Amino acid sequence: MFQEAIAQYNEKTQQFFAPKVVLFDMDGVLYDSMPTHAKAWQKAMKECGITFTAEDAYATEGARGVDTVRKYAKEQWGKEISESEAEKMYQLKAHIFQEMPKTHIFDGVIDLMKKIKSSGLKIGIVTGSGQRLLIERLLSDFKDFIDESQVTTAFDVKRGKPNPDPYLAGLKKAGNFAPWEGIVVENAPLGVRAGVAAKCFTIAVNSGPLSDETLINEGANILFHTIKDVANGWDELLKVTKA
Repeated sequence: MFQEAIAQYNEKTQQFFAPKVVLFDMDGVLYDSMPTHAKAWQKAMKECGITFTAEDAYATEGARGVDTVRKYAKEQWGKEISESEAEKMYQLKAHIFQEMPKTHIFDGVIDLMKKIKSSGLKIGIVTGSGQRLLIERLLSDFKDFIDESQVTTAFDVKRGKPNPDPYLAGLKKAGNFAPWEGIVVENAPLGVRAGVAAKCFTIAVNSGPLSDETLINEGANILFHTIKDVANGWDELLKVTKA
């Protein structure tokens, strides 16, 4: 499975895939948090007078929160709102999310990170989130694998996903790695598009309600249905890259 995907990646990018760092998205990849985020977005947007569905939450996942607010405000109100106005609305969503039950880490995440670490590769996390409490939880839950210097957030870039900027920043923070030295693990269309735009080998994990084709059509190099499946296939990935 990996052999064909890597060969196609090399041919398309005209680079030689030589992984040295794995960059994970956060929500929907590390945490089973997207259903909760969707509910928080719907409630917050409704309070602000914006129509927003669960499908909208999944479609815009990975983008900076303020960018999502500004997009829907412009579409429905017919005008631009400032970043500071959007930030206030996003903070309402963040507050609602924090009041909801705590989400859990997906089965297979810790096992995969252990395998990555033992392989000698570095780990980074690239999220469109700007919620400090979530970042602090990341640093606590994955303290054996990362520190704050390896986490890229909405505050590190001016242009969020689907632009390549977040993953390019993640490569730089992790150790000034080149795109062909990075693996991106994503679950959202905008995130997959960002990883592909950054010219990284991009693994899609379809942990939500979207069709597989939605992620493949964004350019994902390979697709799995759970992060545990990625962990189970890790040895094969290493074998192919060292062949």
